[in-house]
Amino acid sequence: MKKETILLVDDEKEIVELLDIYFSNEGYRLLKAYDGAEALSWLENEEVDLIILDVMMPRMDGIAACMKIREERHVPIIMLSAKNTDMDKINGLSIGADDYVGKPFNPLELVARAKSQLRRYHRFNKDTPVLVEEHTMAFEDLVIDTGKHEVHIDGQKVKLTPREFAILELLTRHQGQVLSMEQIYNNVWNEPFLDGGNTVMVHVRKIREKIEIDPKRPRYVQTVWGVGYKLDGPS
Repeated sequence: MKKETILLVDDEKEIVELLDIYFSNEGYRLLKAYDGAEALSWLENEEVDLIILDVMMPRMDGIAACMKIREERHVPIIMLSAKNTDMDKINGLSIGADDYVGKPFNPLELVARAKSQLRRYHRFNKDTPVLVEEHTMAFEDLVIDTGKHEVHIDGQKVKLTPREFAILELLTRHQGQVLSMEQIYNNVWNEPFLDGGNTVMVHVRKIREKIEIDPKRPRYVQTVWGVGYKLDGPS
């Protein structure tokens, strides 16, 4: 599965190197810049999923860089600054930042905030496809390994029955597309639908109980009333 890329921008090299360690340990690909102009140069040739951007830097500061980035890109931006007044935070958010973290900060908290921004970005970015590499498919924090027949949510392994796995795999392969109960039943059970609607409903409910934080408000497997189910973020 393709690694998500984070661009770290701060003129304090110690901070950049520290964050490099924390985010690398979480499996992210890191790009490093030490002022706003260098950050913009990276963006000319690289696809970036998240930017962590310091406010006070030489050549081009974070405010100017953020405004320039927002002219063309909607990538999440977390601003870092030693200025921690409410007005500073409001100014940072008003020019297009998605979050604002004051210095000094806890690196683990910044990692958590970055993960939250990445989840939100991919959930609402309807152009984000399911990532497929050999036997692995991913959607948000849901990862399906068809080779090993394993499912992971937020890095935690989830045990599904063979039928449940087959339904989830089918929905993932058709991410964003609504599949009727009959289509699901025919593909998973390989027999005439007849009255298989209840069977599909029961299995979907069990899948939600295992992969959703709140099965009554599903984040992954969405119901399209009167039609069927789809794997997609909330509309």
